Amino acid sequence: MSKQPKTIIGRKERISLPGLGLDSVWAKVDTGAYTSALHAEHIRLEEKKGKEVLVFQVLMSGHKKFTGEEVVFENFREKKVKNSFGQAEIRYLIETELELGGKKFQAEFTLTDRSKMKNAILLGRKILKGRFLVDVDSINLSKNQKSIDS
Repeated sequence: MSKQPKTIIGRKERISLPGLGLDSVWAKVDTGAYTSALHAEHIRLEEKKGKEVLVFQVLMSGHKKFTGEEVVFENFREKKVKNSFGQAEIRYLIETELELGGKKFQAEFTLTDRSKMKNAILLGRKILKGRFLVDVDSINLSKNQKSIDS
């Protein structure tokens, strides 16, 4: 069984999340976090056509790439995570397509209010494992990678 070569990425990378209408937005690579996180606002559950759905806005003040439009997910779950202060909390978790370093794949993100944080999106180890190596001296190393299906 041959291993796929790993793509070298920097500590910050431009990514796309087409299912959320986000193209070429900055994300911080966080090897200290297992799960990836996405800034979301107005997170709530609603009933649509007799089914419970998750509704939220992908939004960041002062960042024109974030649409502010509501997004609806039928498939979601709750996950217990430790926040940046080491405290356990329950967050909603979604799965959406991620494009990074010439690779496209499904990735999980927990939703949280990151409005007071410098980076709206964090990429954790679960996304990186088996796909990427991180060069902490650099940023945006994936910019020259061609997009391919994985």
